[in-house]
Amino acid sequence: MVGKALGLDLGEVTLGIAVSDPLRIIASGVENFRFPRLELDKAVERVKYYCKSQDIKDIALGLPLHMSGDESEHSRMCRDFKAMIEKEIPGIPVHLVDERWTTKQATRVLIAADMSRNKRKKVIDKMAAVIILETYLGI
Repeated sequence: MVGKALGLDLGEVTLGIAVSDPLRIIASGVENFRFPRLELDKAVERVKYYCKSQDIKDIALGLPLHMSGDESEHSRMCRDFKAMIEKEIPGIPVHLVDERWTTKQATRVLIAADMSRNKRKKVIDKMAAVIILETYLGI
């Protein structure tokens, strides 16, 4: 498939957002969107904004699993979020991506870039969204 893809890392109050280039060679973090705790409808509105403004063709949403592969309460929240996106933005497929190691990988990248702990906290979700998107795209 050709066209931009969106990568999402969902938390209880933040949504890390990344977007690919149209050829799907590069994934770039674009935003750490904050919303009121568990008000996922606000996060869906932000996803709608990016889908429209960036002409998104598909979405990769991180699915948090336990190390055993079992789902957690947060996994169920992500599945609910996926269903909300699919209802509000029909025609754009949402793919779940195993995100078990993304935060650790993102932290390593940011430490290697010599980023302070305070700065890392501000961008970690956006960086995790990049890794989720890269995993989905196979880059």
